[in-house]
Amino acid sequence: MTRPRFEHFEHVADIGVRGYGSTLAEAFKQAALALTAVITTEPIAEEETVEISTAAPDADILLVEFLNAVVYEMATRRMIFGRYEVETDGKTLKATAFGETIDPKRHQPAVEVKGATLTELRVAQADGGYVAQCVVDV
Repeated sequence: MTRPRFEHFEHVADIGVRGYGSTLAEAFKQAALALTAVITTEPIAEEETVEISTAAPDADILLVEFLNAVVYEMATRRMIFGRYEVETDGKTLKATAFGETIDPKRHQPAVEVKGATLTELRVAQADGGYVAQCVVDV
């Protein structure tokens, strides 16, 4: 069974985000945490919640849609999210993002994520669980 975790991988001028989980929802959650960790590794308070829902024809495109929805919510609300609850069947997704207003002094954002891309996009079963990855434009 796959242990939930995330990691980054190098890609020219951008950065890859990869999430692993025993379920597809867990892998998507970990990919979103990897996206947040591109911006900051500082602690994030759970002061507000934001509901996110999206749909796509398959799990690959659903990952990109989900991460782009997270980027949109962070940008328009000037927030940063440190925890996600995710439910998905591979074609629809409902998530709750928990976070706070970003504080540049405390969070010390390293980069601004502009969006998730189709580059190195992969959502698949792996090692008794799932992997969900793509490159994000920074």
